[in-house]
Amino acid sequence: MVSLKLPNAVGAILLPETTLFPHGALPLHIFEPRYRQMLNEALEGDCFFCVGTFLREETPDPADCVAPVGTIGLIRASHELPDGRSELLLHGVCRVHFRQWHHDRPYPFADIAPFLSVDMPERLEATEMTRLRAAVASVIANLPDEVGRAITTTLQKIPDAFTATDAMAQQFVADPMQRRALLEEPEVAKRLDALIGYLQKVA
Repeated sequence: MVSLKLPNAVGAILLPETTLFPHGALPLHIFEPRYRQMLNEALEGDCFFCVGTFLREETPDPADCVAPVGTIGLIRASHELPDGRSELLLHGVCRVHFRQWHHDRPYPFADIAPFLSVDMPERLEATEMTRLRAAVASVIANLPDEVGRAITTTLQKIPDAFTATDAMAQQFVADPMQRRALLEEPEVAKRLDALIGYLQKVA
């Protein structure tokens, strides 16, 4: 994903209690006319759009009702149904700030900027990754063996806490407020610590 050139402005689907993490995948059912147009224009262009989270009931100006941090995603697969609805899979690419919302399109459209993360100190990474793997292991102990093996294999292939934390948050964190807090936390070390605490509670 690092080689992708991200747009400076992009459409956004706004949803309640929904957070997409970088390195995660989100299946979407597109049925509203405004989002059908957004999807068609994305497919004709660079295949990007963002996921934003409502903080309260929708208002005409997304700046009044949408969390300031979202995730830009890349369309991995899209299937249009005979009635114009679409099923698609969006792959999270990176966190973004919604800088300014525009009102000249029928769907939400915003200027965006990358949300910069503070990396974990290299000297701590190996120890913290060991903690994360242990916390994940305690959770997958309650899952079917084939599911647990797949998650373990995936985690073993991820070398850094930055990627692993987002991937495991997408997989395991169900609480919408906790998901949004993890998305908006700039420090990778704090994200990982909060994720481990969550996994230990639900194990």
